[in-house]
Amino acid sequence: MKALVLEEYGHFVYRDWPTPVPGPGEVLIRVKACAVCGSDVHGMDGSTGRRRPPLIMGHEAAGVIEALGEGVTDHAVGERVTFDSTVYCGQCPACKAGLINLCEHRQVLGVSCEEYRRHGAMAEYLTVPAYILYPLPDEVSFVQASLVEPMSVAYHGVMQAPVPTEGVAMVVGCGTIGILAIQVLKGLGVPAVIGVDVEDRRLELAKKAGASAVINSRTENAHERIAAATAGKGPDVSYDMTGIAATVLQCIEETKENGHVVFVGNLAKEVTIPLQKVILKQLGLHGSCASAGEYPECLKLIAEGKARAEEIVSGCFPLAEGDQWIHKVYDREDGLDKIVLIP
Repeated sequence: MKALVLEEYGHFVYRDWPTPVPGPGEVLIRVKACAVCGSDVHGMDGSTGRRRPPLIMGHEAAGVIEALGEGVTDHAVGERVTFDSTVYCGQCPACKAGLINLCEHRQVLGVSCEEYRRHGAMAEYLTVPAYILYPLPDEVSFVQASLVEPMSVAYHGVMQAPVPTEGVAMVVGCGTIGILAIQVLKGLGVPAVIGVDVEDRRLELAKKAGASAVINSRTENAHERIAAATAGKGPDVSYDMTGIAATVLQCIEETKENGHVVFVGNLAKEVTIPLQKVILKQLGLHGSCASAGEYPECLKLIAEGKARAEEIVSGCFPLAEGDQWIHKVYDREDGLDKIVLIP
């Protein structure tokens, strides 16, 4: 088969690679679309330590089952599917509690670190355990399905606090996960969502996703705009999709009394929080890690037209051209954000 291989840091090669064979309990998938995650883009230079070459990256994908491994009886050849990015053990305390995102032995497709190397979906084929598969509704395309993984991260984050179906939500950071969080919030019936970012281009996407107000916190008085959009009370729930000191502080400062702040972004390893503010406002602070099987809910939102995941895609390109397009995203060229590679 052909695969896009990270041969050395910063350099992909489109080359021949052995076609994997499904083992017991696994399926062979012919990949039809593979979205490029920000963690792939930033990880290719070695800075994260989780993309060690040689490696086939990619964990946001969809395709068709090509072959079944021994013991797989609940799926069929030709079935359209997407799959979780996390391979979890199913036996540890976290898995038994339904927290598969916190599995003690989890592996992520397309990741190579000290503990494991697991090749991913930037290839014509890959094998995955059958238990992480999710069948696609007829209404969902392969490109849309390749975006269910990041949408599930957004969905998981949204569900970490009470969803304000009669109030106001604020999303700070309108990158991929932030835009998808706005779509999820609107799909779940939240009447008003405020989108905050420092780039007008991303704020336009937030508007398109359903945000009732968008604020450029670099060029506008964000505090005054947020107050005006919430009758002076602040949002019921704020979602920080960036994870730097400024956005953490903004969410804590602006959220209403007895409200909630959910932290999804984690660019900074450590930040200082105004503890007295948190206590005096009686805020609930919540962390959100990856996703925990929210794929069916996301597929349902897309199939029903309540979420339009494909709107975040800057372009679809042949897998053979992956090296140049991933570098364009890395260099922030041409306003590219989310790209999808087609084998």
